[in-house]
Amino acid sequence: MPGNVPPVPDERHGLLAFLAQQRYVLRLAAHGLTDDQARAVPAASALSVGGLIKHTATTERGWIDLMLQRPGGGGGEEDYMANFRLGPDETLAGVLELYDQVARETEDAVAGVEDLGRPVPVPKGVPWFPQDVDAWSVRWVLLHLVEETARHAGHADIIREAVDGASAMSLMAAAEGWPATPWLQPWEPTRP
Repeated sequence: MPGNVPPVPDERHGLLAFLAQQRYVLRLAAHGLTDDQARAVPAASALSVGGLIKHTATTERGWIDLMLQRPGGGGGEEDYMANFRLGPDETLAGVLELYDQVARETEDAVAGVEDLGRPVPVPKGVPWFPQDVDAWSVRWVLLHLVEETARHAGHADIIREAVDGASAMSLMAAAEGWPATPWLQPWEPTRP
């Protein structure tokens, strides 16, 4: 997938295409990482590339559960915080597979919605949700997922640079097989 979303035929395809693009650039932050590097927390925050991918996948699934009004995992604070970490028994390949599965679930769910304006009830009693709004729309949920994914893709870019110096564009060049230019070299793993 190139650096930009191609022209889209309509709003539904556009929303899904921009969400897919943000998923892709988040995944690029993990390109070539080992499981240990994906767990690395090289900055003052507790974030890692693998943990961000896991969190973004589970968050997307939670929003689609809400959109479809199906029961979700929920969990408490401990579960929420665990979703930001790639656990010792988890692999980067495993969370990337989870993310692919969630992406397919989202696309299937959105395909089954006739009207993107369909209301999605706002859960009550959640302090960070508006209490004076009864419903969002499916469109709003998709826009929020684009926003959430883009935010975490940016976090992952910064963390990846701290892990091994790789930048988003050099990773994209490597993943997509771009030729080297005087101003952009595709990422290559460092040799010990």
